[in-house]
Amino acid sequence: MVISNSNNIIVQSIFDILLKIYTKTGDDGTTGLQGNLRISKSHPRISAYGAVDESNAILGIILSHGLNDDIRELLNLIQNELFVLGSDLSNPNLKDEKNRVTLSMITNIENNIDRFESELSPLTNFILPGGNIVASQLHHARTVIRRSEICMVILNEQEKINPFCIQYVNRLSDLFFVLGRVLNKRNGHKDIIWKI
Repeated sequence: MVISNSNNIIVQSIFDILLKIYTKTGDDGTTGLQGNLRISKSHPRISAYGAVDESNAILGIILSHGLNDDIRELLNLIQNELFVLGSDLSNPNLKDEKNRVTLSMITNIENNIDRFESELSPLTNFILPGGNIVASQLHHARTVIRRSEICMVILNEQEKINPFCIQYVNRLSDLFFVLGRVLNKRNGHKDIIWKI
């Protein structure tokens, strides 16, 4: 098969991976990035998109529970956007906007924070993660996405990445916090106040 451009090479590589789950190419402690680059699995880039993947898996657990349509649809969208984020992190030189975190993705998160926060009373104290099981899992996803943000900052200090990646996860952790509170409220659980 003759491939005419780099995007087709990326797509072909992804299809090759999907055809066979194990390739043995990572047995030496390296992993492949887009563009046929190989780096150590201990590289901050891998830690960053590994934490993104972990947060996405937590969202999968959350989505297996019965959720209101508004939250379910939003989390489905975010799962897809987390794949975009992972793609962006695996190749920061990728020019295709469909595989890059964009300002519009961040704006959408901000709009959803505002929309859901309107259901809540303002916080006057710090709150503890907990309450409803799904709200607790959203707090878990929030902490994992925060970890990915730290990994991205470390990576960005070594080699520049798309600045929208860091902004996106910063807003996303805020959204997960707000959604956790909303789910608790909708399910009759009060915020758990930190008592000092």
